[in-house]
Amino acid sequence: MKCTLMASICIAGFMLGACSSEAANSSSGEWEPAKTVELVAPSGAGGGWDTTARMVAKVIDEANLANKSFGVINKPGGGGAIGWADNYRRNDPHNIFVASPPLIFIHLNEQSKYGFKDFTPLANLIADYGAFAVRADAKWDNLQELFDDLKKDPTAATVIGTSTPGSMAHMQFVQFAMEAGVDVKNVRYITEQDGGAITSLLNGSVDVFSTSVSVAVDQARAGKIKILGVTSSDRLQGDFLSDIPTVKEQGYDAEFVNWRGVLGPPNMTDEQIHYYEKLFEKMLATEQFAEIQEQFGWNTMYLDSSEFTEFLEEQENDMDRLLKATGFKKE
Repeated sequence: MKCTLMASICIAGFMLGACSSEAANSSSGEWEPAKTVELVAPSGAGGGWDTTARMVAKVIDEANLANKSFGVINKPGGGGAIGWADNYRRNDPHNIFVASPPLIFIHLNEQSKYGFKDFTPLANLIADYGAFAVRADAKWDNLQELFDDLKKDPTAATVIGTSTPGSMAHMQFVQFAMEAGVDVKNVRYITEQDGGAITSLLNGSVDVFSTSVSVAVDQARAGKIKILGVTSSDRLQGDFLSDIPTVKEQGYDAEFVNWRGVLGPPNMTDEQIHYYEKLFEKMLATEQFAEIQEQFGWNTMYLDSSEFTEFLEEQENDMDRLLKATGFKKE
């Protein structure tokens, strides 16, 4: 399996005037922010959404790419659902958010009424990849050893992730464990959305951390944990990262891409969409962001708004099939 949204002229004029109070137009008629842009990470500090948001805002501000500053706001809860609901309710083009597969998974699982079609996809930025990590002193040195134990007893290891059951961290582990022959419905999975997953792994409360490379790599470099495998199709490039084996080379013919992009509220104008598309494209081309990508093992995966929307539609179909195949969603 590959996992490779009749008025009078007077009223119309009034509404246009009201809109102009919320957003500034340059002399050429193009939209620009009228105030600080809030880039929301719908999670606690330290996770993939938070890291991505902070690095994006940092580069945009330090490289003076925007006319207004970018501030990062954390809105944790519900695996992202709290932040999505807040964005939808506010409906402000100055309030945008970082997203990844949970936006689709959680909607498909009916844990949030909001899916990507309720928002405006602005641009996809990067591809991160899943990572399965254990303590440095754990008995498993590769995924085969871990899956062999889980085949004998699905409760032999407790898996932790920052997403809710049936969402990304859970399903990326389930996808490969199922291919290995593990009874995935009986694997113990717990959620930690407040930034304590690494602590739980290190203190022995759990055995396996299903996460992203960018979240695990610093602790792995420090020798506190070991990454048994990453979900990219080929080994990642860069110091230390290139030494980590892929899941695929360990005999499991599948990959899981943790795309990360930015969405805004519903019904954004073409001018607003165009502004953010070009801004993020410029940000990705900077040397500063290239260095950040190398540090975290991110690959550039830029998609403009229309491309991103089409991609999300494909992803929704793929994730729906995965949930059904693993028994987490009824046919």
